[in-house]
Amino acid sequence: MIVVMKSQASEEQKTKVKERLISLGFDIHQSTGVNQTIFGAIGEPDGQITEMLISMKGVQHAYQVSVPFKLASRSFQPERTVIELPGGGRIGGDEALLVMAGPCSIESHEGLFEAARAVKDAGAKVLRGGAFKPRTSPYSFQGMGEEGLSILQEAGKTFDLATVSEVMDTRQVDLVANYVDILQVGTRNMHNFSLLKEVGKSGKPVLLKRGLAGTIEEWIMAAEYIMSEGNYQVILCERGIRTYEPWTRNTLDVSAIPLVQEKTHLPVIADPSHAVGYRDKVTPVARAAVAVGADGLMIEVHPDPENAMSDGPQSLYPDQFQNLMNECGQIAKTLGRQEP
Repeated sequence: MIVVMKSQASEEQKTKVKERLISLGFDIHQSTGVNQTIFGAIGEPDGQITEMLISMKGVQHAYQVSVPFKLASRSFQPERTVIELPGGGRIGGDEALLVMAGPCSIESHEGLFEAARAVKDAGAKVLRGGAFKPRTSPYSFQGMGEEGLSILQEAGKTFDLATVSEVMDTRQVDLVANYVDILQVGTRNMHNFSLLKEVGKSGKPVLLKRGLAGTIEEWIMAAEYIMSEGNYQVILCERGIRTYEPWTRNTLDVSAIPLVQEKTHLPVIADPSHAVGYRDKVTPVARAAVAVGADGLMIEVHPDPENAMSDGPQSLYPDQFQNLMNECGQIAKTLGRQEP
């Protein structure tokens, strides 16, 4: 249920409405905008409760939400969410196109610092790097663990970049949160509801990738799990879904970007690297994502992709990444958005 307070409603009136909802057994989430306060009441409403709420002083509207996602919906928060990141980065709303870039896996101190310098010089605001890697084969490189996180943290501070890395297990949340600015939930964990709740409790921004076979509604509902713990700093990432097409690694659902932006207030970015799987296709697909309105991009960049320990074929050389930034920046500018 959504309860919209009048713009002139007093704090006392807001408090009384909130207390009444709590007494009726609702879990309350508050959204305070420039002109209005909105209460998202999670529970089982009925017509009588709705009529009673409308009669209370200071209430403008009270209505049930038809979509299953309450907190992520535009009904709960009409304005688009803007998330502030260390290093001056902002994502969401009408902010500049924000780019996250770096190697798939953290492999060494020297290698990550070389990548960090390159992506910083090109205009990226966030340094990505995996310390715990969910690989298809148990015999593949699994990441450097905490040592890698320490290197990532050092590189972020050195180059004034925010940092993002994947957390795979509820037991890792506190550890990863101690080192990075953004917690990433990967495609294989979109339906790991225990993990979603745990990162929701962390208070850190969360990058939520769409599952390989996840529908758009399931993806948004995964975000709802995070937000139900009081953490509204969720960034949705379209990274390609599994289809019958074998000539690309996955299929980037470009149409999902504007659709999710219409249905929710959350920032939406695209990961063309994982979508196509081939470095010569990454830039064209990135251009398409920016053209449909993506709030940002996540790009795999490696100083020596031929010898990368994971995802080398889809990782860009630094000069290729610079070209991508130039081209995508021009498209963003054409659409009235600031260049990265």
